[in-house]
Amino acid sequence: MLRPPLRVVALCDAGLAEVAAAPYPLPEHQKPENTVTIQAGGKQILLHGLALILAGLVFGFALPLTPYPRLALGAHIQFVTNGMLFVVLAMVVLKVPLRAGPKSIGVMLVSAWLTWLVPLSEAANAWWGANQMLPIAAKQAGAAGAAAWQEAVVKLCHLPAALGLILSVTLLIIGIVKHRAAMESSAAPGSPTPPPVP
Repeated sequence: MLRPPLRVVALCDAGLAEVAAAPYPLPEHQKPENTVTIQAGGKQILLHGLALILAGLVFGFALPLTPYPRLALGAHIQFVTNGMLFVVLAMVVLKVPLRAGPKSIGVMLVSAWLTWLVPLSEAANAWWGANQMLPIAAKQAGAAGAAAWQEAVVKLCHLPAALGLILSVTLLIIGIVKHRAAMESSAAPGSPTPPPVP
């Protein structure tokens, strides 16, 4: 049975057509190596978000069991809010027309993996009582500080995740703006009609 080709949409950082935009199935020799399609990447980001929310809900039962319940509450909130952030990010990637290539989607996926470090380190901190990275919450919890390596773990887990989230949201905004600019420039009189966005 013959299948019609998918609509070709140039969604890329480096000028390469997205794998999902090519006629399917691609012959093995034409498949780019190590690329993530928008659909597959968006679904993976969505799963990270849902898993973070689930982890936060389950961790909520451990709050009264920790020496620093206020810090445990912070971890619980981090799990749930970061999970919601990635659910929204995935919905934007999957539903809003944008120009994003495999590299951008890859950065967003790495950011999702790095973000796991934040609530996990905060969950551990509910037992450690580190106070250097989160001084306000630590003061409210009465945490006097932890061993140097524990303080370092909490710091090192927060910084890459924060940078990854900033980069992911920036790439998403750029992708939306680029798509809008391309649509406006192609809508100018005399311009060829752009292909529809799937």
